[in-house]
Amino acid sequence: MKELQNILQTFEQTKNSDQSIALATLVKASGSTYRRPGARMLMTSGGKMVGSLSGGCLEGDVFEQAQGVMTSGKPIVVEYDTMSDEDIIWGLGLGCNGIVQILIERIKPENSFNPLTFLSDCIRHRQVGFLATVFQVEGEIKTKIGTRLILYPDGRVESNIPDTDLVTQIRDDAQNALKNSRSLINTYPLLIGKAEVFIEFIQPPIPLIIFGAGHDVLPLVRLAQELGWYVTVVDNRQAEVTGERFQCADHVILSSPEKVCDRVHLNHRTIAVVMTHNYLHDLELLKTLLPSPVQYLGILGSKSRTETLLQDLPEEITPTEQQRQRLYSPIGLDIGGDTPEEIALSIVAEIQAVIRNRTGESLRNRLGPIHDRSIK
Repeated sequence: MKELQNILQTFEQTKNSDQSIALATLVKASGSTYRRPGARMLMTSGGKMVGSLSGGCLEGDVFEQAQGVMTSGKPIVVEYDTMSDEDIIWGLGLGCNGIVQILIERIKPENSFNPLTFLSDCIRHRQVGFLATVFQVEGEIKTKIGTRLILYPDGRVESNIPDTDLVTQIRDDAQNALKNSRSLINTYPLLIGKAEVFIEFIQPPIPLIIFGAGHDVLPLVRLAQELGWYVTVVDNRQAEVTGERFQCADHVILSSPEKVCDRVHLNHRTIAVVMTHNYLHDLELLKTLLPSPVQYLGILGSKSRTETLLQDLPEEITPTEQQRQRLYSPIGLDIGGDTPEEIALSIVAEIQAVIRNRTGESLRNRLGPIHDRSIK
């Protein structure tokens, strides 16, 4: 997410200049690849490059390809096949055992189907959406590479794809994919050809709400910001919970534990972390957080302390098994964290593992591929 935010920031800084802008998007991958579909890199005619598509192996060649695209204005798709030693013909010798296809297109800020404008709207308004991009066409169909369909969270659809049958098929697939919150790549057969489309699920920044404003919260805020999460700090101490003290936070709220339900929005994407160091405050917060739909609820403190908190809750808020599954205490992964910075690292790592449905153990113990290959 942070990478995309940097791309969008550079775009905003550059779009009114006399520089040309190109965007490279990884639209399809198979085998072992460093990045997966949805990775992006922004390039300007002034030589700026923001984002990445690999571990640094492909970016130079993509930049060279982009120079021609910025001149011609015609989008292209470049394929990099590293599944054999033949990739040495590029002078790269990657040996990554994967294939990636990268769409390179010139970006015109005034174009209403400029993908960066839609991505920026999703982040700014913290809403989901789908961005469907045509990256391969065969036959005599009207649709061209780089045309798009946009699906908004309210169901509204906008498209510059001229083939109405293709628009209908993509729209239906995107609406179905919205239920599973997953990206997909589909090939659509048409009467006189076919089109391959990357239907990308766009997620807004992870909403992290930290209850507490102690010294140990500061490194957690900084680290979460580095990942591009939307960070809110909540505390009832006016002297502690200030914008000046938490300059890295996106939002700072002064609120008592009893009134947080009126001050924060809790949904199925919310990450809630309780770090007040005050037993009675934690107890009051649990009355709101446990029945809520948050996907992760972490409590700083020992296991016995948390169990006592749960026992002291009113009978009507006795946690269900599902709610216990979302409760993490002691909070964080077991990495031997001791300092505030190390503890923050363990907390963020655990949250990341939960979000991605991973175990948090060493990759050397993983039997399957590192990346999710359901998008091919």
